[in-house]
Amino acid sequence: MADLRIGVAGCAGRMGQTLLKQIAATPGCAIGGGTERPGHAAIGQDAAALVGLKATGARVFYDPAALFDACDAVIDFTAPEATVRHAALAAGRRKILIAGTTGLKPEQEQALRMAAVTATIVYAANMSVGVNVLLQVTKQVAALLGPDFDIEVLEMHHKHKVDAPSGTALALGRAAAAGRKVKLDEVAVRARDGITGARKAGDIGFATLRGGSVVGDHTVMFASDSERIELTHKAQDRSLFSSGAVRAALWARGKPAGLYGMNDVLGFKD
Repeated sequence: MADLRIGVAGCAGRMGQTLLKQIAATPGCAIGGGTERPGHAAIGQDAAALVGLKATGARVFYDPAALFDACDAVIDFTAPEATVRHAALAAGRRKILIAGTTGLKPEQEQALRMAAVTATIVYAANMSVGVNVLLQVTKQVAALLGPDFDIEVLEMHHKHKVDAPSGTALALGRAAAAGRKVKLDEVAVRARDGITGARKAGDIGFATLRGGSVVGDHTVMFASDSERIELTHKAQDRSLFSSGAVRAALWARGKPAGLYGMNDVLGFKD
């Protein structure tokens, strides 16, 4: 079977360059190209040479449609608006889209579901294998512990991250809520400031930290009056996200159109 040609949206950024290197290092995969915003210095360059690898002829485009035409799959860690456009392009060409973008609004997630009628889309707030294990464990622990335990989600990321709480933190909150058989939107407390009053029983709280170059730290705390359980994942290198995304692209090859998650890729049961 020929190598899977994988393109990278936003390929000149930190995450984009990590993805290009991961694709080149993964058996069965080949760099299919990349995109950058119009006017960027990388436009027209060889995508592999952009990260110091031997040139392959796969180019960096300013038009994402050209990238989808050149590739079997595209990995997107960009911005919500761009991800929605990329989903539509994948749908029109019946291609694979791996979307790791965070901060999507409900209507944008609905656009992905609509695109998945004809495209094969893997969408996850976090492509890390370890984080997806944490999601499973969080749901189980929340189901096992009684209402005496308060749930708080703490996350920290680098100073350049633009959305808060992180998509992973919200996914952890949803996992905890699912374990308790409640809807996160009905119990989430995403900010506290001033005289807030006592904590309401059953709430799931979020705390956000930003600073430095932290790749991503997440902790789910289960606190009672007498003890505390903390489940923590710390990302030390962006390669854990890129390896998960490339793994998802390989898994999606040959799969029918639909909207999938990392649970499907990793074979986890809900």
